[in-house]
Amino acid sequence: MIVWLNGTFGAGKTTAAQELLDLLPGSTLYDPELLGQGLRMMLPAKRLEEIDDLQDLPAWRRLVVDTAAALLTEVPGPLVTPMTLLRQEYRDEIFGALAARRIPVRHFLLDAEETILRERIAHREETAADWASAAQVRRWGLDALTSYAEALSWLKDDAYVVDTGRLTPRRAAEEIAEAVRSGTADCGIVQTPEPTAETLAAGVLLFDDADRVLLVDPTYKPGWEFPGGIVEHGEPPTQAGLREVVEELALRLPRTPRLLVLDWEAPEPPGFGGLRLLFDGGRLTDEQTRGLRLPGAELREWRFVTESEAEHLLPPVRFRRLRWALRARERGCPMLLERGVPAGG
Repeated sequence: MIVWLNGTFGAGKTTAAQELLDLLPGSTLYDPELLGQGLRMMLPAKRLEEIDDLQDLPAWRRLVVDTAAALLTEVPGPLVTPMTLLRQEYRDEIFGALAARRIPVRHFLLDAEETILRERIAHREETAADWASAAQVRRWGLDALTSYAEALSWLKDDAYVVDTGRLTPRRAAEEIAEAVRSGTADCGIVQTPEPTAETLAAGVLLFDDADRVLLVDPTYKPGWEFPGGIVEHGEPPTQAGLREVVEELALRLPRTPRLLVLDWEAPEPPGFGGLRLLFDGGRLTDEQTRGLRLPGAELREWRFVTESEAEHLLPPVRFRRLRWALRARERGCPMLLERGVPAGG
């Protein structure tokens, strides 16, 4: 298990984590900040100049998961992790990958009023790191309050909130420990096993009367998606698409969907790639739309979007697939893609 203590600078994550080690038998402090320091020492300066935050490195996010899994083979757990995580897509990627490893996450948000946070940051004593002075660290902490305020809308829905503005570190740790023991802070995420080879996946495009396409927001990976999923062994792809639409949206389609594109996705570590099919599920009636229901452990939201809006929500590889699927729908002819572009084109 991982007990993830989230929150901005000055929220009291480090002090609460130290107190928590005394309250959770067998617990170990796991600080992903150390992974960032290692990457900073190993990566070329040019690569580091391309990012604003070490969390923007895919390598850091992958190492957080891999290191946690490795540590849990050495210690009984839980791992107490005081780490600010304000971008929801990074939360989805990391927590989803942990769930795929069967590592449960208890997500806590340590929160305090902004005036308290500013006072704590202003009086915080820092040891100057190799890349910044203590004063710069404090300025960075104050600047981060804006990002924190913007993230609060999703953080408070996702995490168990502990008000550290009114609690001592010990009392905050005791509240966290009690929530861990009672399971009230369980971060429910579908446990989707990580692929070990190429996969075949089927997605279904659903439309409204304005021909906007329906996208869903998974809790277990970054970016938005089409309804659909992995085709099971011995399962016809069309039936897989229909099954996934029922499981994800509580929607039963009256007919077998029509193929729009078959796309070969190249393997890109740590992924294995494979074949991706998109089908046309047709237009939904108002009654069908009102009846849509999401599985909370897997999807948090759905919406109809235009093609241009989808470009800002979908990862590039999925958007390219959608773009050609929409062209295939207009032409009434399925298309074969490789890496998101027409084969031979």
